[in-house]
Amino acid sequence: MRMVEVSRTVQIPDDVEAIVEGRKITLKGAKGTLTCDFSHAPISIELDGKTIRVWAKWPRKKEAAMVGTVYSHIQNMITGVRKGFTYKLKIVFSHFPISVKVQGKTVLIENFTGERGSRKVKIIGDVQVKVQSEDIIVQGINLEDVSQTAANIEQATKVKRKDPRVFLDGIYVYERSEGM
Repeated sequence: MRMVEVSRTVQIPDDVEAIVEGRKITLKGAKGTLTCDFSHAPISIELDGKTIRVWAKWPRKKEAAMVGTVYSHIQNMITGVRKGFTYKLKIVFSHFPISVKVQGKTVLIENFTGERGSRKVKIIGDVQVKVQSEDIIVQGINLEDVSQTAANIEQATKVKRKDPRVFLDGIYVYERSEGM
């Protein structure tokens, strides 16, 4: 049996300004501005004062799930423009010392398992990457860009065709937090 309506509401804090144009949401806060287009989603979005309402009338299972997904995206956007996001990665090696450098919008991983060539990882979006001795700090206001950049760095040092219990060399995410 289908529900008549699935609805979620998001309270917008006083220090965040929201603009809703159709299914396009723009949030402005202390850390910056984020815009997300939800026109692909079969849902409705409206702004009423300091409240954003996300709903679907007579939703099927996927449409009802999409209401919760969009709600979570908006919550993450609010957190991003207020505090930002930080991922910390640890450089781990046993024999060959891995060196990591940031050049523009690329992270260079050199001497991974003694390889002569360097592995390149693209930095996605407006994300800052800093290398501090054995830590790599990835920061930004868009959670999707920050987490994807951290995942790309981790995947670039994935050991293939060797026993992962023995060859533990690589770069691994060890902390995720709100705030920059």
